[in-house]
Amino acid sequence: MPSRLPHLLALLVTLASSVAWADPPAQPVPRHGSCPSGYYSSGEYCVPNSSARYAVPRTGSCPSGYYSSGDYCVASSSSSKLAIPRRGSCPSGYFSSGDYCVSSH
Repeated sequence: MPSRLPHLLALLVTLASSVAWADPPAQPVPRHGSCPSGYYSSGEYCVPNSSARYAVPRTGSCPSGYYSSGDYCVASSSSSKLAIPRRGSCPSGYFSSGDYCVSSH
């Protein structure tokens, strides 16, 4: 059993790092006008389809790693980092990008 320990630890580190660096998952967002690309309207929300990328309501210009789609900013690739609307200073682990805070990780 002890000979397996290094392999198990390596596997756990690999899994943990892949989760920490994964792109943000697409989630329903409140609907403002038409839904962003990859989303469909359902009641007062825009719901992601299976190929949708993470989207955030647009305030001014979209942050780094995002493109404008109607009233939303959509992650441009699977390597785009999580973006949140900025309220004053960005929290630790985020950098400012226009009206957004973007994860440094």
